[in-house]
Amino acid sequence: MATTNISMFLLPIVLLLIWVSPAALSEKCSPHEKKALLQIKQELGNPSKLSSWNASTDCCSWDTVQVGCSNTKPYHVSQLELYGLDLPGPVNIPPSIFNLLDLEELSLFEMPNLTGPIPSQITNLKKLSILYIFSTSVSGPIPESLAQIKTLWSINLAGNNLSGTLPPSLPSLPTINVIFLDSNRISGPIPDSYGSFTSKKLVTLTLSHNLLSGKIPASLKGLDVYFLDLSWNRLEGDGSVLFGAEKSTEDIRLAGNLFSFDIGKVEFGRNISRLNLKHNRIYGKLPEGLTKLQHLTRLNVSYNQLCGPIPQGGRLQGYFPIDASSFASNKCLCGPPLPPCK
Repeated sequence: MATTNISMFLLPIVLLLIWVSPAALSEKCSPHEKKALLQIKQELGNPSKLSSWNASTDCCSWDTVQVGCSNTKPYHVSQLELYGLDLPGPVNIPPSIFNLLDLEELSLFEMPNLTGPIPSQITNLKKLSILYIFSTSVSGPIPESLAQIKTLWSINLAGNNLSGTLPPSLPSLPTINVIFLDSNRISGPIPDSYGSFTSKKLVTLTLSHNLLSGKIPASLKGLDVYFLDLSWNRLEGDGSVLFGAEKSTEDIRLAGNLFSFDIGKVEFGRNISRLNLKHNRIYGKLPEGLTKLQHLTRLNVSYNQLCGPIPQGGRLQGYFPIDASSFASNKCLCGPPLPPCK
């Protein structure tokens, strides 16, 4: 009789274990995060590349695109990477993304049909360190509120249709290392605050191929990054503030602007490997300091108002790809690799 009672007690438990699949018992994905991801799929128009996203499988194992979950309990979706999706038509950034409150990395790229503004709800993502939205048709201003996400480490918003002005608050981000804002329709001047980033770890700032205009602020004398690209805008004024013997800059690109300054008075940092100043209004004689740049691999000062003999030595002559085209169409530059001075 006792044996029968025990069997009757154990039977529901055995049945429960049979009914609950091993996959369900081992699933990492939390129900509310799976629900948010399935809503994201629906908001994107159910693209075929997300066919593996279904309610019967663990979202931490979904493939084709990246859904990364944290390694320790409680498990949360910490990474979302959506790219090259076959969107059925113009679609805005899915609002359900901003219900994934533990996201640390968000990447949306190579989707021409992804449109609309960057939603203000992005500030819900308090743990976000990497924000990549590039090569899309996302438009509107860069949200000033991005500066509220104090964990941001890397921002890439290049190759979109973003407009408006540069947010003066971005330099207040305490841990920012990389900012790519090139190839948009951002206009207006560079704010003074871009010369005094709170983070001392900023290594890259690219603002090229926009509609930026006005005089470059003197405060940018304090900007020291490895890679700086302001090329192909409408910036003017004294671009010499971007240089300095003490700076660690390796790659600086100012081509296609209206900068006007005496290059002969510029002191170049010893780490410069690439220097592109073409298509400006720079004048004066090229300084001898250029011959001391031991890491120089690219140089272009063509289409300016430079004059006098080209300094001889270093990597300025006979070092491919630095050749006559690097010095062409100036006022009166002369000497190798150009024709001799008269």
